[in-house]
Amino acid sequence: MTEWLVHFGLKLLVVSRDILPIIATVIGFQLLVIRRPLAHPRKVVFGFIYVLLGIVFFLEGLEMALFPLGNLMATQLTDPEFLGVSALDESLSWQTYRWVYLFAASIGFATTLAEPALLAVALKAEQISGGTIRAWGLRISVAVGVGFGIALGTFRIVTGSELYWFIISGYIIVMIQTRFAPKLIIGLAFDSGGITTSMVTVPMVTALGLGLATALPGRNPALDGFGLIAFASLFPVISVLGYAQVAQWLNKSGLSSNS
Repeated sequence: MTEWLVHFGLKLLVVSRDILPIIATVIGFQLLVIRRPLAHPRKVVFGFIYVLLGIVFFLEGLEMALFPLGNLMATQLTDPEFLGVSALDESLSWQTYRWVYLFAASIGFATTLAEPALLAVALKAEQISGGTIRAWGLRISVAVGVGFGIALGTFRIVTGSELYWFIISGYIIVMIQTRFAPKLIIGLAFDSGGITTSMVTVPMVTALGLGLATALPGRNPALDGFGLIAFASLFPVISVLGYAQVAQWLNKSGLSSNS
């Protein structure tokens, strides 16, 4: 218990050091530039304390649960005994790892739905748009994009393909979609890519990529293990723009049929 408390205290000091520039910037601008006192200093102090403790507990949870779990799942799903192949066979086809793709898509979809940042933005988007943009529809479309993107990213790791071909192709699709998508959704679609790279999705996806690159023969974790976050950022933009285009087409079809 004493050892854990010492470890927790050291982690708290490190996090406090990282948060200190944010605190200094906010309070400095409030007192020196705006030249107004903090409205509720006691609440602000308690709020920063809660933030510090929350970040420390979150980092501890990552090290104790999410990172080991991602590595464990990647190792188990690529185990020759589970795949039903010989451990000496290094020339396996990409179809052999279908359970890896399914798990990657499922974990990407689930973690995105649980993402607090996405929930907050989706609710705000529905409120500002007057219900034109549905919060649940936006969350589902982003989650589908992340799930597909991470599955495609694991396919890249399995096959050893170059990352830039996927990213360049994806952004070409985005540019074409942006030309024809409703203007109301374009900014939100591009923000959706950044929303997904937050506290829930990133640790699990990073652990999955590193674990998969470590478990697969002939893959280097430093070269092949990273890059899944790029897929998780890009494909939600495609899926949200696609969702808006399909909704626009359905609305026009409904109006045409009614008239």
